[in-house]
Amino acid sequence: MRLGGRRQSEHVDDRRRRRAAPAAAGGVGLLLMALVVWMMGGNPLQVLQNAPQGGGQAVQQGGQQVGAELTAEEQAAGEFASTILASTEDVWTPLFAQSGKTYRPAEMVLFRDAVQSACGNASSATGPFYCPADEKVYLDTSFFDQMARQLNAPGDFAQAYVIAHEVGHHVQNLMGRTDWMEQQRRRVSKTEYNRLSVRLELQADYYAGVWAHHEQARFGSLEEGDIREGLDAANAIGDDRLQRQATGRVVPDSFTHGTSEQRLRWFAAGLESGDLSGADTFSMPYERL
Repeated sequence: MRLGGRRQSEHVDDRRRRRAAPAAAGGVGLLLMALVVWMMGGNPLQVLQNAPQGGGQAVQQGGQQVGAELTAEEQAAGEFASTILASTEDVWTPLFAQSGKTYRPAEMVLFRDAVQSACGNASSATGPFYCPADEKVYLDTSFFDQMARQLNAPGDFAQAYVIAHEVGHHVQNLMGRTDWMEQQRRRVSKTEYNRLSVRLELQADYYAGVWAHHEQARFGSLEEGDIREGLDAANAIGDDRLQRQATGRVVPDSFTHGTSEQRLRWFAAGLESGDLSGADTFSMPYERL
């Protein structure tokens, strides 16, 4: 991506100089968190409810260790993340204004190892997540390395897609979808709620595509190969692919993010149209997603 000279967001809280110990996990908790690291951008309330209770102490103890230096790679990753966050602000502010609404920017928290959010305590194994309770995106920038090594999704645009997806959850929150999801949690079965979660994630993928569409139209920042990186990243994180890699089997009723094909298709649809009206993943039959 061509980002030279672009502004960085003022809404970044860089906590990476606080060297925190990872939250303890074991047994089923460790397995769940290991799976979540592949998911990139799930509902943190679902993820954190499965996290072990010992995490809070680890974060508190680790948070006292301040003054850790950032490497050149960490510094560059933080600047990149801040620039992409600024881009989402520049895209979503006028899009909201066109609908007579005001866009309230999300804050991004950069952390190492573990973090405490209004949604609970999380380790880096949770992966990037959005917390609707404090309207913040949480990101351990070492996840970018994991994307390249473990997900086979390298490249700066793939990283930008991750941030744009999390900001897509913020957009959903501002539009009232997050509150609606919490109401449904108490009303529907686990299987049906999983399906609603898939719809939520695919909509966030679509919003990430909308961001990319307007980022390119306004700034012309995308280079040859960038779109492929984004599509590869979306394709790499489908529930079917990740379950098959982790366990050798696929359980559709347990999907919470959608298949690789669905995630790629919805991101691509938003990228092509840039139109918010195409983002209604909640009205069509589930089988057509």
